Amino acid sequence: MIRIIRIFLCFFTVAAALSCSQRSSYITITGFAQGGTYAVKFNTEGLQCSPEHVKDSIDSILHNIDNSLSGYNKKSLLSRFNAGETIAPDPMFVEIYSEAYDIFCQTTGAVDVASAPLFDIWGFGFANDSLPSSEQVAKVMQSCGMNRLKREMPVSDQGTLNPSDLLTEPGVLPKLNYNAIAQGYSCDVVARYLYSLGVKDMLVDIGEIFCDGVNPSGQPWTLGIDRPADGNNQPGAQIQGIFRAPEGPHGIVTSGNYRKFYIRDGKKYAHTVDPRTGYPVEHTLLSATIVAPDATLADAYATYCMVIGLDASREFLESRPDLEGCLIYDDNGVFRTWTSSGFTLEESID
Repeated sequence: MIRIIRIFLCFFTVAAALSCSQRSSYITITGFAQGGTYAVKFNTEGLQCSPEHVKDSIDSILHNIDNSLSGYNKKSLLSRFNAGETIAPDPMFVEIYSEAYDIFCQTTGAVDVASAPLFDIWGFGFANDSLPSSEQVAKVMQSCGMNRLKREMPVSDQGTLNPSDLLTEPGVLPKLNYNAIAQGYSCDVVARYLYSLGVKDMLVDIGEIFCDGVNPSGQPWTLGIDRPADGNNQPGAQIQGIFRAPEGPHGIVTSGNYRKFYIRDGKKYAHTVDPRTGYPVEHTLLSATIVAPDATLADAYATYCMVIGLDASREFLESRPDLEGCLIYDDNGVFRTWTSSGFTLEESID
């Protein structure tokens, strides 16, 4: 899923941030992770360890996540699981599977991490195929679905997992793809680490956002939501509006279909594939920004909205007092914005 939310902050390297430490207790740590960059800005007041130690620890956490959950790392636990190899799952592998199963049930199958081959044949997963035949889609659908897997992961007394033991009945093992929630989950894991150090004011950006507390000005964290226009590939170049995060811990994630798609015979194929039908979605919803108690859920529900479309998304958000959202949609060539009651989008150009 392409992420389209960006922070209105100036990020610095650790060295540059440290040079400003006499003027502010906030620093920014940056690095590389998950095929891109990350930036973590936080208040160091009361911190008992050095910023260098924090950076090393965050890098280690993200490295461990890559070794556990990345489908692009051929030696990761996920890749080995998908290859049918017996693995020794680490706590993150067990936790994200459990969360993904809950999300599958909550979304009635609209967010299904056990549909990796389906995304592959459309060219939006770990492979580069595209435009499969209806026969190919039907065949792949038979080997997909969390409903074919057990709710609890049957780890042996020796701490190992045979992938076939997860099947509810004999058959082809569904392959997993955590792209819909992995970046949000990574934000949550890093945030937990910062909380363990006593950090209260933070903004974690790993493609998705987790924030808590206030920014260096003592104000809510400020985020910009990109205008979901095809070809708007530069974050911040075209802004639909500005959002100020509410008090307390929140995950904030935007998903959209305007950066990852292809066109064949004049038809646009978006990267959001509905695992219930096997086909890319076709509706007027262009992007969905979700504010949730954590980034894993925000990530999942942003994907969910992009699957179910505008009307169903509005109904869903209005039924969930624990969530807020902003939906940007196409109204006969004009960008329109709908927001839930607790979501204020400033300076909208709608």
